[in-house]
This record gives sequence, structure tokens and C-alpha cells, in this order.
Amino acid sequence: MSDLDADALLERAVAALGGEPREGQRDMARAVAAALAGEEHALIQAGTGTGKSLGYLVPAVAHAVRTGNRVVVSTATLALQRQVYTKDLPLVAEALEPVLGERARIGLIKGRANYLCAHKLAGGYPEPDEDVLPIPSGPTSELGREVARLHEWSNGTETGDRDDLVPGVTGRAWAQVSVTGRECLESKCPALADCFSQRVRDDAASAHVVVTNHAVLGVQATGHDMLGSHTVLIVDEAHELVQRITSSATHELMVSAVDRAARRARRAGVAVEDLDRAARRLDGALGACEPGRLRDGLPEELAAAVEEVRGSARRCVSELQKRSEEAGAAGKVASAALSEVVDVCEELQGEHGRYVVWLAARDGDYDSRVAERIVAAPLDVAGLIRSELLEDKASVMTSATLALGGDFGAIARHLGVEDPSTLDAGSPFDYPRQGILYVARHLPKPGMGGISEEALDELAALIEAAGGRTLGLFSSHRAALMAAEAMRERLDVPVLYQLDDQLPTLVKRFAEDPATCLFGSTSLWQGIDVPGPTASLVVIDRIPFPRPDEPVSQARTEAVAAAGGNGFMAVSATQAALLMAQGSGRLIRSTADRGVVAVLDPRLATARYGGFLARSMPPLWPTTDREVALGALRRLSGA
Repeated sequence: MSDLDADALLERAVAALGGEPREGQRDMARAVAAALAGEEHALIQAGTGTGKSLGYLVPAVAHAVRTGNRVVVSTATLALQRQVYTKDLPLVAEALEPVLGERARIGLIKGRANYLCAHKLAGGYPEPDEDVLPIPSGPTSELGREVARLHEWSNGTETGDRDDLVPGVTGRAWAQVSVTGRECLESKCPALADCFSQRVRDDAASAHVVVTNHAVLGVQATGHDMLGSHTVLIVDEAHELVQRITSSATHELMVSAVDRAARRARRAGVAVEDLDRAARRLDGALGACEPGRLRDGLPEELAAAVEEVRGSARRCVSELQKRSEEAGAAGKVASAALSEVVDVCEELQGEHGRYVVWLAARDGDYDSRVAERIVAAPLDVAGLIRSELLEDKASVMTSATLALGGDFGAIARHLGVEDPSTLDAGSPFDYPRQGILYVARHLPKPGMGGISEEALDELAALIEAAGGRTLGLFSSHRAALMAAEAMRERLDVPVLYQLDDQLPTLVKRFAEDPATCLFGSTSLWQGIDVPGPTASLVVIDRIPFPRPDEPVSQARTEAVAAAGGNGFMAVSATQAALLMAQGSGRLIRSTADRGVVAVLDPRLATARYGGFLARSMPPLWPTTDREVALGALRRLSGA
């Protein structure tokens, strides 16, 4: 596809939205078209407001229709997947149909657990375990009311897609009407003709462009083909892919999971005495261990217990396979649980060094000295991405944050992309004129105890100058809660904390009242899109380095250092740079936005790595002058 052809097609699609192509969007469409035509890999940074969805969808649709080569587009979240599938992609397909001579067929792939299971609704599966779903579940309980609503909804829905159920239900209720991919009976299901999930997959099999999400890519990368044949992969929000693949390939072994698998096998008619004994041995071996990383493999007794669990679970799977017809859905459910146990055990017994293995306490119990589970995560996923997702394919990785420290090298290594073409498509925003980056250089270096009194004083002064209007991004929930409680005592503005309610509800309240502040951690750093005066001040309490004792980051840092590289810069600084770029990007969301990003961590201005982090962030006008920042906020608030 020539540049003129790419430009003309983009103009048609953008005109359908009533707009005009932007320079960065045009550059992006050309770069995507070139990568697909040359069967190459491309890394494209496209800032907020570039219009990157159309920038990759237009050349993707044209390439797929003209060549017959199937294109897969992956998004970071189900919400973005839904937007691309239901809005952006149909618009592009319609706009380009007169030129291409054919309307692009589009498809969708999500995990089976996102859909109602017709067979389960009809009573074809056993009741869920008591440890998964609380009892009672009758019509007078909250769970019972939710399940009753799901059954009522199932009579009218055309998609069976959980995303189409508004308002939604809890995960426990949804589990009563859905099955996982491993539990699905697939072609042997008596309700196959009514299967919502299969219907969508059948449509996707003949589509030119298929939209999926990073969770599905995670399954694909671990050796389970969910996408079928395709020659092009486009990854939106590619900065999240490494973490998603790592999460998908991370597994844990718990006594409760072995017990659950045994109960399901017993229900399917399989003798499980050996597995019960193995579970008790595992329980005893874990109870004798303290949480922490296992650098030299499993201790002897724990290794023996894992082998006993693996052998017992495998024998149960074999027995179920012999009587699969008789066991039916109950056997499939049991086999899924047992197979997961076997898979985890085999990973724990695999080649030492490929996985980072550690013992963990109960979630949230940071003071416990007793291990509850064994966790194994891949040391490196770049190889998985390269071999399972990118090999023999053209690919485009795009995001607003790829050029870390002004360079694509770090992200290319993390994503396993070799010899990519690169493009920074820029942004329509005038960052130095629209915003200020204020680093509170005079504050003490943050400690490990949440947030300091000096930082709280600084935060109060900034919020007061801004008249509220603050999005507070904290490196931990502990710090966010401390800050929220302190500001509620000191200031006369509403302060919301992330765990007070469902995030969509909090964001709605935050957007509706500009004087409101919203504090939180984790998910607030990415994906919050609130243009206008509501977020005139974005505060970052500290550089979000991973914890020094976090096993995966620790092991990856050591591996880079052992190979002669700078482990800190390659792992911790790169991870922090991604989050700093994403967090500071919450400030300017439109050409009319104005404001301040305030970083309460002086290391951004004083440490040697500070320049690398700052260059990864939007190019706001920098200052360490407190009065300059306060004065700008007062002017914006009209104080």
C-alpha cells in the first residue's frame, strides 16, 4: 500500500466520523501499512489524542481484504476490545467497502467464561463447590437474586456476553451460569447448537479482522491456540503485554486447589484416597516452610509432596479419561481441576532457572511466617512472545508509552521484538504550554512507611491551591489511604479513596464534581480518562519502583546483571518509567486541558536515573519551584 493510498483510505474513515486526519495519525497509518506489506515488526508510539485506533485499523482492514490474510487486533482490556469491535472497526469496514469492493468481515474472540453456558443453564453441570459459592443461594439471598436475574436475562439475550449485562453481577453469581475453557464440553456438548461462545468463534473463524484481548494472547503464548491461523498481529496498549503474559504464565499450587480437585473427582465417581493423602502431605510440607523466594529449587520434603500430588492427580485424570462418556460434564469439570494441578506440579519440577519460584503466605497477611502456596512465574517472557505470538508474522505494537527515556530499545527487548521499525507519531497536545511538571525537590526521600508528614503537608498545599481537582496516584494502597484520611481532616474538599466503592462509580463522582479528589493505586495509574478541570492536578507520591523483595523483578534484575547488563535500569527503572509515563499522562486528555503533575519524590530531580524517567513522561514544562506550581494551580482554580 502506497502512502497516497493509505492517506486516501484514512481520510474516508475519518470523514465518516465527521473529522479530519491528524498528522500523527497519517504517519501512523503509513507506518502500519508499510509493516504489513513488508511482513515486518513495528513499534509505534502514538500519544493521547492521536487517534491511533483508526491509525492501525484502516491499513489493517485494507490489508486483510486485499490479501485475504487474517489480522488479529488485541487490546489491553475488555472495555477497549468492546469499543474497537462494536464502534471503531464496523465504522472502518463500512467506510472502506466502496473502495475495497468488499466489506471486511469482523470477529471477536474472548475466553469462554465470558459467555453464558446453555448446557449449564439447563442443569447439565454439577452445582459449584461450596468453597466457591456461599450457601444459601436461594431466591432470598443476594446471590440467589443475582442468579435468578441471570436466568431471566438468558431468555432474552442474543449474545450471552457478560459485557452486555448492565448492571453486572458478582463473579460468584456469574460462575453459576458459565464454564471455563477447560470445563467446556466443546463438540461433545448436547447444547452446542445454542452455545453463545461457539457461535462467536465460528464467526471469527471466517473473519478478515479478529478483535481479542491481552488475556487471550497470554493463553496463546503458553501454547494453547485460541486464535487460529493469522499472519498479522496488532497489539494496542502494548506496554501492558509483558505483565499480561507474565500473569497468564504464572501458576500456583495450594492445598485448597488440590482438595477442590479431589472433591470434583469424587463427585465424578473416581477414587481419590491417594490424592487426599498427597494433599495432607503437601499441607504439612508447606506448614514447615516460611514465605520467600526459592533460589535453589524446592526443599526436599516439599519436592516429594509435589511429586506425590502430581502422580495422584495424573492417575485420577487417566481414570476420568477411561470413563469420560459416563462421567459427562461432572467428569469434565473434575478433569479441568485435576489437569491444572498436574500442570502446575510439572512446571515446579521443570528445568531450574526457567521459572522464578517462591513460597507465599495468605493474600494480605504480610506478617505471616507460614507458607500457604507455591508460586511459579516465568523468568523471561520475551522469548514466549517472540516464538508463540510473533514468529512468521507481521506485527505492530502501539501505545502512548513505548519510547522509554526517549528510546524504543528497552521496550523492544521486553517484548521480544527483533529489528523493528519505529515511529513516534507525537501528540496533538502542546504539552509545555498546557502543563507543568513540578518535582518537590526539597522533600525527603520517601521511606517504606507509607507517606511522610512532609509529603502530606506538600500535598495539602497543592490541593488547596488547586481547589480540589486532584487525582492522587500512590505507589501503594497504604499510602493512598493514609493520604485520603489526612486530607479529609485538613481540607474542606471531598476526598474519595479507590477501595471505597466500585471504580466506575468513583470515577463518575470524580468527573461530576471538579472540587473532588480521587486517591488510589494500581489501576488508577492507567485507563482513567477524565478531561476538563476535574484533574487539574495529578499527584504522584513516589517513583513506582517494584518492591526490592518482589520475586519476579528481583530474579529478572539478577539475570540481566549476570549477563553483564544493568539490572536496575533494565527492570526496575523500565517498569517505573512505564508507570510514570502512564500516570502523568492522566493530566492532559484534550487540547483544552491545563494543569500540573506534581511528583513528591525528589529522586526524579536528583538521582542519575531521574533523567531517564523524566524523558519517558509527556514533555511538560519542568520546574522544582514550589511557588511556581502553587501559583499556576491558583490561577487555574480562580483562587
